[in-house]
Amino acid sequence: MKTYMANAQTVERKWYIIDATDMTLGRLASEVAKILRGKHKPTYTPHVDTGDHVIIINAKDVKLTGKKLDQKYYHYHTGYPGGLRSIQYRDLMAKKPEKAVMLAVKGMLPKSSLGRQMLTKLRVYRGAEHPHEAQQPEVLELKF
Repeated sequence: MKTYMANAQTVERKWYIIDATDMTLGRLASEVAKILRGKHKPTYTPHVDTGDHVIIINAKDVKLTGKKLDQKYYHYHTGYPGGLRSIQYRDLMAKKPEKAVMLAVKGMLPKSSLGRQMLTKLRVYRGAEHPHEAQQPEVLELKF
């Protein structure tokens, strides 16, 4: 019996749309990372990007549990000496909720060129409008 190994030419990609209203950020991110990686398919191959495209709408309505809004920080570096900056998640969720969701998903993907390629299939929007109607995305209900 031979083991099936997918390659880039044989992968069929679907488009999914997820409404993030009242979803917990970490649980949403882990499910989206699983779809981007392709682990929900029987043709999953670890070294090939077998995942699907995901559109997340209503990122402004995602929630964090506990005291994370006040105690969790996003740290980044400007590239200049002494350029370490921090922003509290309460401010990040108010200014750029799309970035908070994107960073959560990015942290759950492989840290390699393959992971960066998978992240390009994710689109996050603050509100309910998105420009991807032509791709006919399927609505995906996440259960958790």
